Amino acid sequence: MNVQATPPRYEIRAQHTASTVTVYQAYRPAIGLPAVRDGRFPAAWKRDRMTWVKPSFLWMMYRCGWGAKEGQEVVLAVEFERAGLAWALENAELSHYVRGVHPDEAAWKQALRSAPARVQWDPERDLDLNPLPYRSLQLGLSGEAARRYADEWTVSIRDVTPLARDVHELVRAGDRDRAASLLPTETPLHLPAPRPLPVPSDG
Repeated sequence: MNVQATPPRYEIRAQHTASTVTVYQAYRPAIGLPAVRDGRFPAAWKRDRMTWVKPSFLWMMYRCGWGAKEGQEVVLAVEFERAGLAWALENAELSHYVRGVHPDEAAWKQALRSAPARVQWDPERDLDLNPLPYRSLQLGLSGEAARRYADEWTVSIRDVTPLARDVHELVRAGDRDRAASLLPTETPLHLPAPRPLPVPSDG
């Protein structure tokens, strides 16, 4: 009998091609619907604010409540350039201080202030949105990274709100196999980088 191995504690898993990576975000209709219509983020999308992208569909479902939370009613699948993700990760800092990764808290704060991207690792989720023992990447983009994400790196934007609702209904009905069959295929993503991807030192 084949036993599926538990993924590494810190690993990027995503739907991806040779040149793109898909991440998920959720917005109010005033932002989400124009983004889908035009295939790019509208002017109302604040390019001077930090935006968080998530390559895990189920983690996005946990965050937005299957698209039911106020202000997160439109769930987007944003396909953007793999090279953009690599650039963001290369210039990222961990979102919180970790002893053993940073020389001290002051050094981390100084690095964080200048970093255009932040890496955060949160427990991956199962179909019931319960935490799993391994982590899922969240990537915060600000400054140059946010502007380039919105205006240079984005390749396509799709509305996956109907998919979120379909999967949720199947989970609620107890049809977990069908629900799982609808999930996007997320596989390990390996990006060459001059420096290691920031991860806590407990994994």
